[in-house]
Amino acid sequence: MASKEFLLLAFLFVLHGAMTNVHGANIIDRCWRRQRNWAANRQRLAVCSVGFAGKMRQNRGPGVIPYTVTDPGDDPVRPGPGTLRYGATVLPGKVWITFQRGMHIRLVQPLFVKSFTVIDGRGADVHIAGGAGIMLYQVSNVIIHGLHIHDCRSQPTGQVVVPGGAVRPAGGMDGDAIRLVSSTKVWIDHNTLSRSEDGLLDVTVGSTDVTVSNNWFLNHDKVMLLGHDDGHAADRRMRVTVAFNRFGPNVNQRMPRIRHGYAHVVNNLYDGWVQYAIGGSMGPSVKSQGNLFVASGADNKKVTRRMPVGGKDWDWASIGDSFQNGAFFKQTGSRVRPNYNKHQAFAAASANEVRSLTKDAGALSCKAGSAC
Repeated sequence: MASKEFLLLAFLFVLHGAMTNVHGANIIDRCWRRQRNWAANRQRLAVCSVGFAGKMRQNRGPGVIPYTVTDPGDDPVRPGPGTLRYGATVLPGKVWITFQRGMHIRLVQPLFVKSFTVIDGRGADVHIAGGAGIMLYQVSNVIIHGLHIHDCRSQPTGQVVVPGGAVRPAGGMDGDAIRLVSSTKVWIDHNTLSRSEDGLLDVTVGSTDVTVSNNWFLNHDKVMLLGHDDGHAADRRMRVTVAFNRFGPNVNQRMPRIRHGYAHVVNNLYDGWVQYAIGGSMGPSVKSQGNLFVASGADNKKVTRRMPVGGKDWDWASIGDSFQNGAFFKQTGSRVRPNYNKHQAFAAASANEVRSLTKDAGALSCKAGSAC
């Protein structure tokens, strides 16, 4: 009997370990990716977010309108039903957007996404590329998940429909892949972003309570900007969680660059950089925790850059990070906690687990009827 009990316990231990290793210790992926019926229960995703965005419960429920993109075309003024712009900008109410099939969408003007909207690319190979990017302007409760966003370029000034139905001129866009302006409670998860004209992700002009997770940022110069400019003091309240992302290869700087606010940078893989990995100005606070920093050469081993060079009183802490190829993090000040509430909190994993945590970063290849 003892022998049988031992074998049973050993089997359960191995089984538990195998299940745990499917998605490592990535708390977000564990929440939904093991479910074979994820396509029939897409809204489960909304309770899987962690970090400053918290749970996205306002994006789920019987009142949410399911909308399927069937047409890759884009009319920025009069978008037709079936297009992404119609569902993301024009269709009223809470909307959950999916895609009928893989498609390449070239946005003629920036896509203004309204509040309480989910863009869910799971199950399709969706590329937003070759045109304008995605704009979140004074909105809240938005999820962007499972997209390839690349080769975004600034566009000539033109008319574009905005949430609420008004048509306005759009100009001055810099060619960002995703840009947040004065927006709150936003979750950017499992996207692959690269090769755009300006930034891949900008969080600006008082935007806050944002989680950036499980994304793959590659082949780009200025990756992620948190905070509008040095003179915009409203960004002091900005709080952003950057977790389980992969940066690189072929990235230069801003992973992220922070102004004024607070960034919890946790369990990310940094696969080289040229100028720096984490930078900032105007005294932001940074908690770098359980990340893996792999320097790419003899001349770019320093993880951090403070602009200007001063900033001795800034609170930049490295806790449990791992450094390879001579990488090093210059700490200053004291440790500042993110002070998450119960809906935001999660446990950081060891830096030794980062490669496992981030191996599936970026847009996933998911098929209905099987675990993603």
